[in-house]
Amino acid sequence: MRREGLGDLRQLPDDVSAADWVVAAVRNVDHTVGSLVPPVFEAYARVFHPAARQDASGGDVEVSWAQVAAANGRLAHAGMEWVAITGSWKYHHGDTQPGVWDAEPDEGSLPAAQGEALVQVLRRFTTTPQECFYAVWEGYGSSVLAPVSRTVPMPQRQMVLLTGPLAQAGRVSMETEPVEQSPSLWWPADRVWCVATDVDLMSTYVGGSRACIDAVLAAPGVEAWEVRDGQGVTYDSDAVNLVPPLPQ
Repeated sequence: MRREGLGDLRQLPDDVSAADWVVAAVRNVDHTVGSLVPPVFEAYARVFHPAARQDASGGDVEVSWAQVAAANGRLAHAGMEWVAITGSWKYHHGDTQPGVWDAEPDEGSLPAAQGEALVQVLRRFTTTPQECFYAVWEGYGSSVLAPVSRTVPMPQRQMVLLTGPLAQAGRVSMETEPVEQSPSLWWPADRVWCVATDVDLMSTYVGGSRACIDAVLAAPGVEAWEVRDGQGVTYDSDAVNLVPPLPQ
């Protein structure tokens, strides 16, 4: 599926108080899960954005991080990082591994298919599916968002706030075609879970109740591992696989 503009979302240009609880709770740029998703939940999951391989007909086939790790003799685990499971920085915005993957995971945007899969799970764990909030980094959306007088003051990430039904989460795009851009943060009015996709990362993080996160981990079409709110999110956070040194 492809994302299709803002749909039923409307901007909140003057009042961003609905995001105050997120801003107050997240850690101040300590590069952990808790700096992206408020560390107030019972459990957390990391959703890996898939890589892709072209099949014989020219279509794309999703490739999981676990498959990439296995192909490179690495171990799949909750804290794996792309440069560690591929083994080289040349595969970060550069070369591909033909026969394994031809397109690296989306960076900074949750793919629409995984977004829709999360919607199907998360709707079961909120009493306010018709009232959700969406925040997007102000560096996105210049072609579809109107100017605002107030932004959500996330640490190092000023964001524009929107509201609308949960059903839109897997469908909306904060950019015009052919670019697809998911929201950076989204949560329901009852605050029972929160989803975060940082602009620099190839993963999305979800915080929620134990039952909610168990359902995310079991969701079809989603490669997810449980993480702690203190888990690092930087390229060198992989404590199992060898992390190649930064190129000079």
